[in-house]
Parts: sequence; structure tokens; C-alpha cells
Amino acid sequence: MKTWKKLLAAVAIFMLLVFVLANLALYYMTDPERGRPYRVEINRLALQMQEGGAEGIDLSRCEYVENIVEDVGGEDFYLSGSDYVIREIGGKRYRFDYTMKSNKPDSQTFYILNGALAVMTAAVMGVLLYVRRKILRPFESLTRVPFELSRGHLALPVREEKSRFFGKFLWGMDLLRESIEQQRQRELELQKEKKTLLLSLSHDIKTPLSTIKLYSQALSKNLYTDEGKQKEIAESINEKADEIEGYVARIVTASKEDFISFDVKICEFYLSALIGNIESYYREKLDLVKTEFILGKYQDRLLAGDPDRSVEVLQNVMENALKYGDGRRIELLFPEDDEGVLIAVKNGGCTLDRDEMPHIFDSFYRGSNSGNARGSGLGLYICRQLMHRMGGDIFAEIDGEYITVTVVFCKA
Repeated sequence: MKTWKKLLAAVAIFMLLVFVLANLALYYMTDPERGRPYRVEINRLALQMQEGGAEGIDLSRCEYVENIVEDVGGEDFYLSGSDYVIREIGGKRYRFDYTMKSNKPDSQTFYILNGALAVMTAAVMGVLLYVRRKILRPFESLTRVPFELSRGHLALPVREEKSRFFGKFLWGMDLLRESIEQQRQRELELQKEKKTLLLSLSHDIKTPLSTIKLYSQALSKNLYTDEGKQKEIAESINEKADEIEGYVARIVTASKEDFISFDVKICEFYLSALIGNIESYYREKLDLVKTEFILGKYQDRLLAGDPDRSVEVLQNVMENALKYGDGRRIELLFPEDDEGVLIAVKNGGCTLDRDEMPHIFDSFYRGSNSGNARGSGLGLYICRQLMHRMGGDIFAEIDGEYITVTVVFCKA
């Protein structure tokens, strides 16, 4: 705000300077001595008198010269307190009496000029004060909100204001805060459930494990010499091992449970709206990294699904193409299909082994082509989960050095 106050002071000084310069310019432009127009008229009359004499001079058309007097030796030739010019023409001296008309601005012109400047100054200052009150001051109150959210301070809601500029922004920030808070609460509950489950399974595993250890010790010490008894113990060990395997399977299943929200809201939206959203973002982004972006021809269709989640899916696929491709070209194609609407993202530079294709949609799986590229191995996993919840699908194919990831949408 200090900078803004300095700007207001600078604007006020500038407008004051405009006032002064405008008034000076008005006065200077209407100065009666500016250009001395009466001299032009006197020179014209003197030229006419030199060519034709003083008898035929007509002063009715003169604006400044009122009288021409010849010097006949009288004392009244030289006047005091009058405006005149003496010229010698044909050996005689003549006095040209003139009156300089005042062109100084009248009060009406002065008031109009300064009134217009005052209105302009008031308008400029009003706009600046409006911007300060309606935009800068509300925005200043939001400067710490992202910082507090990043530190995990989620308890305090974002104060809403009836602002035409920040109303939706404030509402969105509060929704973001609530979403982060709910996500954190869900994560805590999930962690609590997993810990409880692991503790319970760990306790349950101890019983069959102890039984196996006892049977193993008895067999190692030859306490059971009867062959039938040995067979019975072996079967018991196998039974307890199966029981432990079941517990381990439950632990593995618990560790693979969905930890990401895959909520979708099914509605109808047009293919052109989805592609327009993707193109508007990636056209500029790919131009910056010098990657050619080819958008195939398509027929606009009405799709069934979640438009926001659909954008998220295509963004994940596009980001993978950028991250793991050769950076030369990315194609967005639309293969024909009678059952659904297909959108294919194709890029070159694929070094992924064909044997890895069945696993690229698994959670936390990263292919051999990941190298030093940052990632969590969740992008395509999230895409498949979302597409299945929207009734669609996603699959990938390799053709030489090219990989094509195709997203299948349902028709509305």
C-alpha cells in the first residue's frame, strides 16, 4: 500500500503540473503581442502607399490600423500614450496609429478549461481510489492465505466479501481449504485404519507362526517317529502356512487400497469443449519447448462423463508424452469407433519394453524409461481409475518407437 500511496501522490503532482502548464499555454497563445499582427498590416499599407500614394488608401478593411497621419512639421505628430509606428515612404514620414485588440482569455474560457481539468483529475483520482478500495485492499487481505494453507493452518475459514472482483476467488480459496482439510482428515483416518489392521493381523499371525515353530522344533528333535504322526504334523504346518499367507494377502490388499479420491460427477459435455481446453493450454506450452503439436480432425460429439476429470485424464497423458517422449512431436488424434469416442495421444521416442505394457497402469509402477524423470508412478493409474468410474477405458500400444495412449469415452 505504501507504493500505491506514492503513486497517488505522483498522480496528484502530475495533474497539478498539467493545470499550471495548461493555464500558461492559454495565456501565451492569447498574448496580444504574440506575432505582432499589426506590423503585418502596416507593412502592407506602406507597400500600397509606396506604389500608389497615400490618397487611395482604404482603412475600412484594416483590423488594427485606424489612422494614417503625414508629418507636416507640427508638434502633434508625436503622440504620447498612444500606439503608433512611424514609417518613411517616398521621402515623407507617416504615422500609423493602431489599436491592439486584446486576445486575453475571458473568464468563460478560463472556467471551461480549468473545469475540464478538474473533472479529469477527479475522474483519475476516483478510479485510483476505487482500485485501491475494491481490488488492492481485498487482495492484500488474501496475501497470507496461500502461505497459511502451505503451513497446514486449515481451521480458520477464508472470510468472504461481496466483491465483484474476488467473490469467486474467495469462494474457491475456501473450497480449496475445505478440500485440503477433508483430504488430510481422510488420510489420517486411513492411516489409523491401516495401523489398526496391521496390528490386528500381526497379532493374528503370531498364533499360527508359534505353532509352526513348535512343530518344526519337534521334527528337528525327532520327537515324532511315527510316520503317520509326521504326516499329520506336516499337514498342520501347511495349514498354518496357508493361514499366514491369507493374513499377508490381507496386508497386501490393505496397502493397495485406494488412497486417492476418485469421485466423479457424470453429466453431458461436448468433445469440442474438452479439446478446446487441452489445446488452449498445450498449444502455447509446446511452442515454448519447440515441440510440434498436431491436432487431428474430429467430429463434435456429446460425451457422458465428468468434464473436469476428463481434462485431468488428458492432461496426465499429455504430461507423460512430454516427459518420456523425444520432444519432437505430439499428436492428438481421433480414431473412428462405433461404440465410443476415442482420443489418442501419440509421441515418439518410446523406449519402453513391450513386456512392461501390462503394468504401466498399476499404482506406483514406473517403467524402465523413467530414468531420472521425476514422478510417482500414479499418473496412468489415476487415469484408468477415473475412466472406469466414468464408464470408459484407457489403453496403450507400442508401434516401433511410437507409443499411443488411447482414452475411450462413452457417448451421451
